[in-house]
Amino acid sequence: MPYTKYPLLNKKNLVTQSINKRKSLVDSADFKEPYMPGYNFNAFIDTLPNFLAAKDFKEFVGYLKEARQADKPIIMGLGPHLVKVGLSPQIIDLMERGWVSAIAVNGAFMIHDFEIALAGKTSEDVGSTLHKGEFGNASETGLFLSIALKEGLEQNQGAGEAVGKYLMQGKFANNKYSILYNAYKLNIPLTVHPAIGTDIIHFHPNFDGAVTGKLAERDFLQFSSVVAQLSNGGVYLNIGSAVLLPEVFLKAMAFCTAQGIKLEKFYTAVFDFQKHYRPTENVVKRPVQKGGKGYYFVGHHEIMLPLLAATLLSHCNHNQ
Repeated sequence: MPYTKYPLLNKKNLVTQSINKRKSLVDSADFKEPYMPGYNFNAFIDTLPNFLAAKDFKEFVGYLKEARQADKPIIMGLGPHLVKVGLSPQIIDLMERGWVSAIAVNGAFMIHDFEIALAGKTSEDVGSTLHKGEFGNASETGLFLSIALKEGLEQNQGAGEAVGKYLMQGKFANNKYSILYNAYKLNIPLTVHPAIGTDIIHFHPNFDGAVTGKLAERDFLQFSSVVAQLSNGGVYLNIGSAVLLPEVFLKAMAFCTAQGIKLEKFYTAVFDFQKHYRPTENVVKRPVQKGGKGYYFVGHHEIMLPLLAATLLSHCNHNQ
């Protein structure tokens, strides 16, 4: 029995058009030839098709290269996971080659980086030590960092500069793997943005919250002074921080714009192994509303950062 209220549509009424006149979103001109044995890295990059994330990645790398050529800031906000998956040498190499203008980290990054310099190892098995009362109890970490931070306050430094100087003076065996040490050596601003109660040193007897707060305030002002220069081609990368550094970046922008500093026509990118709310809003979307573009690249840091570094270096001369 037919449904008289809803008569069937007649296919003969369909209006068609030639595929040659139709607008298509995929064109074979954007296809790439496969990578072949014996090809170099540049050839590998050229095999990435001009679609979606691959297209965005190559576009973003282009903006990084333009920023360096124009001497605009390239700022990296780094989460502690990068140290824990062995990426410090990759970042230090980019620092040495001039690809990094400034670095922002949180308190956990400072601790892991410091322990690598001090002992050549870091990170704990929280699950097996928490209920034994053994988690976060490394005496050297708590004591030496407290000394470094107090000395930094006396010398009117931020935490990043203070710890970097302490590592240099200490001449620790693994300083070459420390991003804080190398930032100090290369005179690259590295700022530490802690949240009291989130780091193991905060419950050590030598910890002084007033010292940490004063250094953090100075570091925020230092970080904001670099953010203030982003307009017209600068780049900010948030790599592995889901909450704290995206918030710090947004507040640094607010601090700048409240003083009449225009921030427009610059580029941002997030690299992380999953999408998060704050990086999406506070790095990719809100900051570039006055021009520029934001990107979000999803993938494991231990794959994505070497890929980014190699792509940056592949089209440069040996010294760059």
